This record gives sequence, C-alpha cells and structure tokens, in this order.
Amino acid sequence: MAGTLIFSENPALVLELATAALEMDSGPVYALVINNGPQAEKLSNHGLAVLSVDEPGMSSFDTAGCAQAVAQTAGQKDLSMVLLSSDRRGKELAGRVAEAMHAGCLTDVKGFSLEGGQLAFTRNSLGGATLATQAIKTPAQVVAVSPRAFAPIAPTATGSIEAVKINVPASAVKLVETRSKAGDTVDLQAAERLVVVGQGVEDQSDLALVEQVAQALKAEIGCSKPVATDKKWYPEERIIGLSGKICKPALALILGVSGQVQFTVGVREAQVIVSVNNDENAFMNKIADYVLVADLKEALPELVRQLG
Repeated sequence: MAGTLIFSENPALVLELATAALEMDSGPVYALVINNGPQAEKLSNHGLAVLSVDEPGMSSFDTAGCAQAVAQTAGQKDLSMVLLSSDRRGKELAGRVAEAMHAGCLTDVKGFSLEGGQLAFTRNSLGGATLATQAIKTPAQVVAVSPRAFAPIAPTATGSIEAVKINVPASAVKLVETRSKAGDTVDLQAAERLVVVGQGVEDQSDLALVEQVAQALKAEIGCSKPVATDKKWYPEERIIGLSGKICKPALALILGVSGQVQFTVGVREAQVIVSVNNDENAFMNKIADYVLVADLKEALPELVRQLG
C-alpha cells in the first residue's frame, strides 16, 4: 500500500499539493477530479495523472459524498496517503475522509521531514504560538496542507486522465439555487504585498489614506480580526491570522497592530515585515524587519507623500 492521492476543488491548490506529494516521494501521485472535465484537462496538462470521477448524482457541496469519493478512489488504487488543502472546506473533508479510511489525520501542515524512516509533519500548535512536529502511526494517512506552504508544480509533459467508477449514493440534499457571496472576493493568500490595518488606525476616515498607500504599493488590504468583526470596517474575508488567512507575501506593511500571536501567525512568514506603531514595545515590532514608531495620524499622510 503506497502512493498518494491529492484532491481540492481549487486547481491552484492541487498544484501545490502535487509539489508536496512529489517531495514526499512516497510512490505514485494521482490527482482526483470530481465532475469537472475542464479541471481534469488543466491538471493533466501540468503532467499529473488524473483520476476523473463522473457521478451526476453527486453534488460538489455534499462533503460527505466527496469524502466517500476520495476514500473509495484511494482504496481502488491502493493508496495510503491522501493530501487535501487545509482551507475551510478541506479541513472538514479531511476528518470525513480519515474516518472513512480508518486513518490518522493532521491539518494545517506546513512542512515535513523524514525521521527514522517515517514522515514527520510540521504544523501550527497552541493557537499558532509554536510549531509542533507530529507523525501519523496508522497505515493510512490523511494530511491537510496549508495553502502556499509549497510552491505550485511547474508544467511538464502531458499527463493522463483515467475514468474511475465509484459507488456513492446520490445526495439527499438538492441544489435549488446558487448566489454569489456579497462582499470581497480578494485572494489575500496569493497577494505579493499586503497593507494590514489594525486597531491603531483609530478613525475610519483614515482608511482613505490606507487605500492610497496600498494602491501605491500595488498591495491588497488585510486587517486584524477586531477591525472586521467589531468595527465592521472590512469584510471578514480580509482577516489575517489564525481566524482568517495565513499569508506569505513578499512585503507586509502592518499599521497599528499590537501583534497578538493569533494575528502574527498569519504574516510571520512574510519575506519583509514593516511595522508602524506608536507603541515601541508592541510585540509586532519584535518580529518586524523594520519598525517606525510613530502616530499613524502623522505617518499615513507622510507615507502617501513618500510613495506618491
């Protein structure tokens, strides 16, 4: 029993999972696609061996059905490892797949190493305060990998597409209508530059200056959790941290964030962190590469002038 099955409804995340699977070097790697011919073609064109399930009775929003599809496909190919993406959807799916396969399960995995001939996985622990290294002792293993923990696989020679038959009962839930979610659709995890608003930005009127700074830097705007949930200045899709997005930008400009660990876990892997804060002892300053101790009322207009 060897080999890896990778699955995500997001093709970009599948390409990241493919890199992780190939680096683990645990045997053949297969990408599962469910009811999505275009995605199967796209992944095949990247050189992946695609297992394509075409079950009209299955609904993509039925996590229980998807879990059965993943588990049955892994069983048919005698694959011991399943890699999923550790996003909101993937975390739920991981638990269901693990139960179906009688497998051990880890989520929020950021890396791995080989210790004593066994894979050991690195993941956030204690609310992001530290990193833990853990191993799965069951023969079958389900691992959910954090987005952007691995670079996407580069295209190679054309792969293959193989039809797979499974036996999953039709979903008892019927889709009546779909509507686009109101609010932002920004992908903060893909952003190369971030400007992050904390509670140190005291007046909502100052957000206009924040937006000018972001435009000058060609950056996306994120925020700490209270700015979205308490002040309601930004939608929750823009929260950075353990309760939101874990990002790895080239530059993170942090405006008025104290630096609680629940937030810093979301940006601490940025290549360059710049903190602007009026409290020189703020923890955010301790992990920043550059620090400006200043009142944001004065700093924001000056940043606009300097970047303009």
